[in-house]
Amino acid sequence: MMDGFGDLKDLYQQVILDHGRNPRNFHDLPEASNRADGYNPLCGDQVTVFCLIEDGHIKDVCFTGKGCAICTASASMMTQLLKKKSLEEAQTTFERFHSMVTGDEADAGSDLGKLSVFAGVRNYPMRVKCATLPWHTLQSSLTEGGVVTTE
Repeated sequence: MMDGFGDLKDLYQQVILDHGRNPRNFHDLPEASNRADGYNPLCGDQVTVFCLIEDGHIKDVCFTGKGCAICTASASMMTQLLKKKSLEEAQTTFERFHSMVTGDEADAGSDLGKLSVFAGVRNYPMRVKCATLPWHTLQSSLTEGGVVTTE
C-alpha cells in the first residue's frame, strides 16, 4: 500500500508523461508576432516558442521542437496556462515557476496549479534546465527574440 506522498508522486509523473507524449499546442504559428528558439546542448532539447501578442495579452502561444519528457511537458503546460494572459501575468508566472524549480522559494509553486508537478525537479539540477528551457525561450520571444541556450 502506498502512502499519500507516493500516490501524489505517481500522479505528477503521469501528468508529465501525458504532456510529454501528447503535448498541447504543439504546432508552429505563421502569424506569430514574436518567436524565439531555445537549445539545451547537454540534453539535446530544442524548442521554438511562437506568440501572437495583441493589446498586451498573449492571444496565442504554441511551440515546436524535440526534447525530453520534462522539457516537452513544461512547454505544453506553459502554453496552456499562458494563453490569453497579460504580459504582466506571464512574467509573474515565469518568476514563480523559476523560483519553484530552482528551489529559491520553497512555497513558490503553491499557486501555480498543475505546474506544481515540476516542483520535484529542483532535486535534479540537470533536469532544471529541461523544465525551464521553454520558459526562458518564451521570455526571449517577448523581449529580444533570437536563440536561448542553457549554457
